Amino acid sequence: MNPHKKDDLVERFSMGTLQGTELTDFETHLPQCDQCQDSIRRMNLLLEAMRGAAEHSQQSDRLMARLPVSTKSKGQYLLVQSALPNTTLHNIGVLLIDVGSDRLYWRFRRDFEEFAGAEADWFKELPDDISQTADELGAEKCVEWLESTLSNVVRISTRKRVLIEDCAATTVDRLYAKLIRPKVLPFRTHLPQYTLEAAAGRFGRQMVVEPQGWVEVRTDVSLTDDMFVAHVYGHSMEPEIPNVCLCAFRSKIVGSEEGKVLLIEQCNESGGGSYTVKLVHVSKAVDPNQEGDQAWLHQRLTLESTNPDYRSWDVASAEKIRVLGEFLFVV
Repeated sequence: MNPHKKDDLVERFSMGTLQGTELTDFETHLPQCDQCQDSIRRMNLLLEAMRGAAEHSQQSDRLMARLPVSTKSKGQYLLVQSALPNTTLHNIGVLLIDVGSDRLYWRFRRDFEEFAGAEADWFKELPDDISQTADELGAEKCVEWLESTLSNVVRISTRKRVLIEDCAATTVDRLYAKLIRPKVLPFRTHLPQYTLEAAAGRFGRQMVVEPQGWVEVRTDVSLTDDMFVAHVYGHSMEPEIPNVCLCAFRSKIVGSEEGKVLLIEQCNESGGGSYTVKLVHVSKAVDPNQEGDQAWLHQRLTLESTNPDYRSWDVASAEKIRVLGEFLFVV
């Protein structure tokens, strides 16, 4: 799906009427697209203005009933399970019903070939089939249909209540991470995570970096063995990189560092390093200190914040600075 070919996607997303595969595809696309993020912000400003006018207009009152409210809401979730012959019961996915909007959210495993054998292709099509049914019937009737029909190789659990505290997409991600245990497929569905914590501001605290495990990621970007994930803290790179988020980076940088958002290490003499994520501009001025160990970066850089409330600063090549990777997307 190309979101830019459908002018109503932003409006439907902001108003809470986008569902199914369109919603899933748009949520995957949104963090990587400045154009769509700007469109969402403009649409939200328009909707907020409508909310203000609603106090004086019955017509606006009717519109308000359709607008998503960013407060806690009630939800119900179910586990989708595979019951293949001669195998144990596998939890393969989570369905979340946003009761207020009657929208269905889902997350499924992507390692079906590891346990489903000849049925793997059928299982891969299951999420889209459920999504299409939810688009046609609504979440509640879709789940009722599943409850009355599934019983053979696929089962669903009884419903359990859950509070949707922020947004339904985040809630279903949290349930999936807690309840589903897919097989780690390195650089196919999962990327390695490292313990470093980068500051989206000046360099963060000094620390020794170690491997921490594997993290499942969902993105349209093809995964390669030079990618990894790490936490980023701070507000200076908002809105592209929110405070306290897990970000994916690529260690092999193609071409110049100019104009790229990079993860940068500042080495400390006592061992370990401190880290920052910044938009990098390479100075064209001659730097007399471009000498020494070739493992280090030998260019004068300007490290720029995308949030205008935060300052940028220059780094001379004499400092022990090393580029570790290029920012790709928020996980």
